[in-house]
Amino acid sequence: MLKRVGYILAMGSLLIALTACSAKPMAPTSDTVSSTNMNKGEAAPAFSLSNLAGESFKLADFQGKKVYVKYWASWCSICLAGLEELNTLAGEDTDFTVITIVAPGYKGEKSSSEFTEWFNRQPYEHLNVLLDEDGVWAKEFQVRAYPSSYYIGSDGVLVKSLPGHASNDQIKQTMKEMM
Repeated sequence: MLKRVGYILAMGSLLIALTACSAKPMAPTSDTVSSTNMNKGEAAPAFSLSNLAGESFKLADFQGKKVYVKYWASWCSICLAGLEELNTLAGEDTDFTVITIVAPGYKGEKSSSEFTEWFNRQPYEHLNVLLDEDGVWAKEFQVRAYPSSYYIGSDGVLVKSLPGHASNDQIKQTMKEMM
């Protein structure tokens, strides 16, 4: 019996040692979130993009505000099916900003001029569409599917990212849980 207890203790110690050795230490980097951030996560990619009218927008413009970002494509049927709902949300008085991003010339999307011409014929008056030429920021956001949602806290932290359609109720609930 005593031999068995010794064996269990030895195996347990070995397991703890192996687990500790396999963990990577976190070295501080410029990407590490400071202790002053309210939300958990890393800083969202600090994009700087233009909308369809040529006005420039930077993530820094929204400092102190929560931001919902939706990446989508004009060829994506799921994206198109959710635009009316998202347009409604963007027109509501909420405590967050709604931004949509399309990546002309990336993953089958139309050119900027073709997309702008197409979108201007659509009935979505509240959507602010930013153009991410050749998917530069899509790569930074690690967009893998359309549509994809990105929830950015008022401190600039990317709190959550989800592929697929998100309903307005889901978006509002997630934003309510963030700071």
